[in-house]
Amino acid sequence: MSTIKPLPELLINQIAAGEVVERPASALKEILENSVDAGAKKITVQLLQGGVKQIRVMDDGTGIAKEELLLALTRHSTSKISTLEDLHKITSLGFRGEALASIAAVSRLTLASRQAGQNHAWQIQVDGKSVSQPEPSSLTSGTTLDVNDLYFNIPARRKFLKSEATELAHCDEVFKRIALSQAGIEFVLQHNSKVRRQLRAASSAQRIQSVLGEEFGQTAAFVDERSADIYLHGMVALPAYARSSRDAQYFFVNNRFVSDKLISHALREAYRDVLHLDKHPAFVLFLDIDPESVDVNVHPTKTEVRFRESRALHQFIFHAINKALASPNKEIKTGESAQATRSLPAYPRAAPTQPNAVSQPASFYRTLFGTETNSYQPAPINPAPVTPVEKSDQPAAVQEEQDSHPLGFALGQLHGVYILAQNTRGLVVVDMHAAHERIMYEKLKQALDHHEIPMQPLLIPVTFYADGLEVAVVEENQTTLDQLGFEIAILSPTTLAVRAVPATLQHADIAQLTHDILREIREYGASQILTAKRNEILATMACHGAIRANRKLTVEEMNALLREMEITERAAQCNHGRPTWFETNLADLDKLFMRGK
Repeated sequence: MSTIKPLPELLINQIAAGEVVERPASALKEILENSVDAGAKKITVQLLQGGVKQIRVMDDGTGIAKEELLLALTRHSTSKISTLEDLHKITSLGFRGEALASIAAVSRLTLASRQAGQNHAWQIQVDGKSVSQPEPSSLTSGTTLDVNDLYFNIPARRKFLKSEATELAHCDEVFKRIALSQAGIEFVLQHNSKVRRQLRAASSAQRIQSVLGEEFGQTAAFVDERSADIYLHGMVALPAYARSSRDAQYFFVNNRFVSDKLISHALREAYRDVLHLDKHPAFVLFLDIDPESVDVNVHPTKTEVRFRESRALHQFIFHAINKALASPNKEIKTGESAQATRSLPAYPRAAPTQPNAVSQPASFYRTLFGTETNSYQPAPINPAPVTPVEKSDQPAAVQEEQDSHPLGFALGQLHGVYILAQNTRGLVVVDMHAAHERIMYEKLKQALDHHEIPMQPLLIPVTFYADGLEVAVVEENQTTLDQLGFEIAILSPTTLAVRAVPATLQHADIAQLTHDILREIREYGASQILTAKRNEILATMACHGAIRANRKLTVEEMNALLREMEITERAAQCNHGRPTWFETNLADLDKLFMRGK
């Protein structure tokens, strides 16, 4: 019969290591966090065989006293917290006192450190069960931690490690996360004696560009929002430059990398209206919050957190990102986008050209573009009637007008699909259907928010059979239906009559459309989810109402469209997340034609 008995200390540490030290990258993360907590200004990482053979981390931090070296490798020993109150307001990256003990239990470890004021450094060695006494070391300052032969004493666990390249990729990812959150620290990463990354101390924006590349920095908008004791800052890539994977998503809470469902949902919702199909946004964001408002002691990896005011935080993040993405032509005005520096990409035509296509009357476009009074459109803007000439030949008044219009002035159409325009920097190419689609979409949303969406009364109401649930939905959600542009009456317990629909949907299958709307309201409720579904409906309406390819526009009509784009939120993307325009400057054009060579 088995009896209950305490486990040996080594076995306890090995069990803990299964959670804390999943692979070399896990050990590297814990060691780097300790170096940051020690106040290091330079951290060097040396790896062999993807970190399986060796992980060496050298820092110039405060160091560890001789008499505390053994204690540093003892479970639940830490200098970072001492009371329960400290646990509720964590300000350091490490705090549990488990990492080094767990790493030492599954590797051959050497810890050397020199504290300020000591005559020389001291080191201890751990090899499985045996632990040496402190002995002198030649280290000049800070701490050096050598982790060799990871899982040498647990062969079954070592078998689960992947190839050298895979383990190195995981280590590199951990290195990038720490480096992004600590821009003021110099970092060096070496693998098999070759330098892979060398990051000097810099500003946060410079560090982001150093890690993610200049392209990210050039195609990102800055975020800088405060509310009470919450501060969100960093960079978010513009939707047109989203990625096919989530490999460039970094969110830090008090400089700690986290992967939180609440935050992920807020970011996803902010990008919902501008992201194309299965693309994923790229961002590096930092959330500074009162430590007492967040619990980081949720998971052994410390990447999951809990927030005290989760709903308020969700709304704050959503509105902050939404604001950064919604600013009209932010990429032009700030000069932070690569749209002003990159060559025009290949872009497929929507349809074969029809040279004899007939344009709509001018009044049609004036209505669409907002140059005629409309109940649900913003105030009209008078387009410039002429195409500008070279900047150097322009009088001051004309030049000032050009500078006030970042998208410039129309030169003509290309294959009935694109508008070619000239601004002070060079050439702008606009997808007129995609651009007008976004304009109409934003107007419809504004109109709906202000209860001004045009409704089309039906000469003959459409009646159809409805079950009891659908009738109940109509009774309980009349306000929501009115906001969506529907007037539905209950004729009997099994019959509904549609008397009015949104004007742009008057030719749809009214009965089927109503069934679908009622089903969505029943399933999702008149809430945030319904708003998203509503926006999908409005996007469809805008797509069908926007000008089509092969429509010939006058210069006046094209300029009117450009002016509308400049004042429309999210005008850089259509409703499906595709870019609506690209710009190439004169310098790039000169390079194409080898001018000045």
